[in-house]
Amino acid sequence: MDKLAEAAVFRVDKFVVPAEAREEILRKVRATHELLRLQQGFVQDFVLEQFSGPGEFNLVTIVEWENQAAVDNVVPIVKAAHERAGFNPQETIARLGVKADIANYQRLPEM
Repeated sequence: MDKLAEAAVFRVDKFVVPAEAREEILRKVRATHELLRLQQGFVQDFVLEQFSGPGEFNLVTIVEWENQAAVDNVVPIVKAAHERAGFNPQETIARLGVKADIANYQRLPEM
């Protein structure tokens, strides 16, 4: 197995959340993170809210996974849970006027 496949993966979701959408978005984030914390390969998570500075994104979530295999395993689990709950993340983001930037990251080896 190559080093990239073995390396920790950080899922970083950044959001611009209008004030009127904050509570609904936080409920969805809370429910999703409760599920993520139960999954094999989960290491830790953070839900961060901007309190100062000029940054655009006011809500950031970070989830650390042991490796890419853990991420690959959790994707269908989360999708199925969302479907059972009648939750469509893309529809919710659009309906509430939330801007999202979502990606997976790994540490730079030289750092």
